Amino acid sequence: MKVGFIGAGKVGVSLGKYLTEHNVNVTGYYSKTSKSSIEAAEFTNTSAYQGINDLVEDSDAIFLTVPDGMINKVWEQLKMLPIENKIISHFSGLLSSTVFSDISRHHAFGYSIHPLFAIHDKYHSYKELSKSFFTIEGHERYLNHLSRLFEGFGNQVVVIQAEDKIRYHAAASMVSNLYIGLVSLGEKMLVDCGFTPDKAHQALTPLIQGNTKNILSSGTRDALTGPIERNDSLTIFNHLQVLEPQEKEVYKALSRQVLKVAEEKHTDRDYEKIKEVLKE
Repeated sequence: MKVGFIGAGKVGVSLGKYLTEHNVNVTGYYSKTSKSSIEAAEFTNTSAYQGINDLVEDSDAIFLTVPDGMINKVWEQLKMLPIENKIISHFSGLLSSTVFSDISRHHAFGYSIHPLFAIHDKYHSYKELSKSFFTIEGHERYLNHLSRLFEGFGNQVVVIQAEDKIRYHAAASMVSNLYIGLVSLGEKMLVDCGFTPDKAHQALTPLIQGNTKNILSSGTRDALTGPIERNDSLTIFNHLQVLEPQEKEVYKALSRQVLKVAEEKHTDRDYEKIKEVLKE
């Protein structure tokens, strides 16, 4: 299978390099600027295309690694080209293959593929992609073929449904982007208590690292500690008395989820008092 990329940003370059490192035939890149196409092609030892039609002609699969807002615009261009029997896939975590409207009329096959991984560096992230799960959804024709492709690299692949893409992406955002918001809030609260920003960051580092290590090695249930797990309703009450409205909202929302984990861990404990405190 010959794969061509439209888009030469972090995702496109990282995935292209990852594929070539695993001996997949990547034809090359087409991008809105020739400079980015050339840089991507040089890094992956592939070709830089000046026209989208040439890349399509040379490729069996067209991978759209462009921003979400550009996927539909690129698809409108692809519709006008000979794409019969070709695989068309984007790599958005949010959007599904349904963004390729009327694709059956063009006798092509649409997919969305997404690495559950934060690609932050154009030239180095590919080295860590082997650790990532990939999710795939789309037409059944090449679904198994694409799954086996990434499984052949050592990745675990989960096939999901188009209607689940938004919820899937929200889950990823919670433990990635929103987790940063949670840490930022904790650091801000320590600054309120007299820490400098640097000291607040340093102070929370071993707590974050230790908790993350325990979650990864033991799972959320066995890693759980703290006042909710030990059924300390008075501590929860006292926390809520000193929090600002926005902080209290975050604290309560997360505490209700933690409470579910605690109830799974300790089926013999009665957590009704904590539930009442969280309602106030």
